[in-house]
Amino acid sequence: MRITKLLIAFAIIIGSISCKKDTKIVEDPVVSTFYFIRHAEKDRTDPDNPDPELNQDGLDRAIRWAEVFDPIDLDVIYSTNYERTSMTAAPTSVKKNIDIKYYDPNTLDVEQFKAENEGLNVLVVGHSNTTPNFVNKVINIEKYNAMDDDDNSSLFIVRIVDGIPTDIRLKMD
Repeated sequence: MRITKLLIAFAIIIGSISCKKDTKIVEDPVVSTFYFIRHAEKDRTDPDNPDPELNQDGLDRAIRWAEVFDPIDLDVIYSTNYERTSMTAAPTSVKKNIDIKYYDPNTLDVEQFKAENEGLNVLVVGHSNTTPNFVNKVINIEKYNAMDDDDNSSLFIVRIVDGIPTDIRLKMD
């Protein structure tokens, strides 16, 4: 009888030691943040020029964009292959020491783009029609219309956390 009690006590002690609390491994969420802007003010002196550079106001704005993005740890900068978008991205590119990657909004696979930039902070410079369209595709909702032709100060921020997007549009005047 005494041996039986000792065996039961031993079994209880061993059982309580071997039982672990149910612990779940909590992984950090995957966060991707996309900053979308339209090119700065372009030179309109030659209406027949399909690829104008920035005017002085646009150059000033491009420098201000670099200041806006200064505290942000950007990983990648994308631009369409036009003078006005490249010139808008250039001050940020130089300040961050990040080469500009060029994209074509007409052939871009958005799902592939999101996958390639998962977990990164990304600046995308586009146009009045391509920028809102790109944002809509990333958030998978038709939310934003083409920008007004004089809107060079909108900043769209899309954050995707574990596949779930949130978005906001700010005016940076």
